[in-house]
Amino acid sequence: MNTMPSVQFDGDIIGKLSMSGPRYTSYPTADRFTPAFGYGDFLEALAGLTLRGGRRPLSLYLHVPFCDRLCYYCACNKIVTKDRSKAATYLGYLKQETAMQGKLFAGMNRVEQLHFGGGTPTYFSDRQMAELMAHLRRHFEFAPDHEGEYSIEIDPRTVDPQRMRSLRSQGFNRASLGVQDFDPDVQKAVNRIQPYGETMAVMNAARDAGFRSIGVDLIYGLPKQSMQTMEATLSKVILANPDRIALYNYAHMPHLFKPQRRIADDDLPAPAARLDMLALCISRLAAAGYLYIGMDHFAKPEDDLAVAQRHGRLHRNFQGYSTHAEMDLVACGVSAISAVNGTYSQNEKTLDGYYARLDAGKLPIARGHRLDSDDLLRRLVIGRLMCNFELSVASVAQGMAVPFREYFAPELRELQGFVADGLVTFEDDWISVTPKGRLLIRNICMVFDRHLRQARLQAPAAPAAMQPLRYSRTI
Repeated sequence: MNTMPSVQFDGDIIGKLSMSGPRYTSYPTADRFTPAFGYGDFLEALAGLTLRGGRRPLSLYLHVPFCDRLCYYCACNKIVTKDRSKAATYLGYLKQETAMQGKLFAGMNRVEQLHFGGGTPTYFSDRQMAELMAHLRRHFEFAPDHEGEYSIEIDPRTVDPQRMRSLRSQGFNRASLGVQDFDPDVQKAVNRIQPYGETMAVMNAARDAGFRSIGVDLIYGLPKQSMQTMEATLSKVILANPDRIALYNYAHMPHLFKPQRRIADDDLPAPAARLDMLALCISRLAAAGYLYIGMDHFAKPEDDLAVAQRHGRLHRNFQGYSTHAEMDLVACGVSAISAVNGTYSQNEKTLDGYYARLDAGKLPIARGHRLDSDDLLRRLVIGRLMCNFELSVASVAQGMAVPFREYFAPELRELQGFVADGLVTFEDDWISVTPKGRLLIRNICMVFDRHLRQARLQAPAAPAAMQPLRYSRTI
């Protein structure tokens, strides 16, 4: 078994195989959710969890959709406004929803993982955040600081060193800082002016306050980016020495995300230049000692993500890679997605819809999906490949009581194409993704996606409204 993750860039293979595909923060993916799954189905899943007994730990996610300013590249579910009264109203409803969930999970509400995402979670004032964290502790039991992973996404433009100390005292022990790029022309092109010194002040304050892990988010493929600007940004990031780095490929889909229409196509780097940027990033980060975890993520060898991967304990959920083993995820806030006892449930995507459901005394669930035995099996296969880059056929067959080679005969035949390209090996009952194949892990996992396969078979004859959701490019 591989014990040390690594990655190898092969531009020819990437150019040949890059295509649109899911990111697999869940399987089945969110575009398979339907309104047929509702509040009653969630309660039924929760009842099954109660009958099963035990005190499984929880992962708790809170979505804060508000932003002060619009970043043109953004594809998140957010609301850009300077009207702070909207945040106060939202906070009241968010507290109502979390209180309802706390009661439903009574006796099973020990939180070992907390994540605030957005939008911009620090849109909430220091007082509002303190109020919300105190509220959560009244309705959930939290693991001690040294055991729990309590993280928050931060826009460095919205905080100062004092706020970082306050966030740490409120219970957060991990921070992810949005950077994207440090070049002034690139920042202007995406409407996100963020001086290097400002970001470093926040990062240093986080370290001084005792945050256990600090991550930085970068994007390649943005307008006005070049190899020179990418090199300069990487040098500054490596000098800053974060524990984790998330390196995302900018997905330009203005037909789906209106803010991206403000980005001129002519300002975007050519596909070949984007690949060169990716190769540069991989080379520079590897030389600086970062390990490739998978799906855009790099971490220092001593970081919990890298340790979890070495020990086979890495997990993937709607927030990306996680150091905690499979646990039920309770997600609160507009558009948030929960994963409880073999089901997914997504909240209303608009504030009006979200508020209306809660005013009616119900959780704001708009749609979801109940996983059948085939979904559970394929989720296991895809999850292990995404996290470990390898899969024991024998362990899956034994654990799920299925003849693997027979059940997945069509998939194994399709996998031979990746074997021929040197991306996958299949020997001694192990499916292993080679270092050259790891950048294309989404392509490899798509082989095992039954829903995607069925959608593609139906797509030619289906009307446009029924076509599968467009995904970003795998590379």
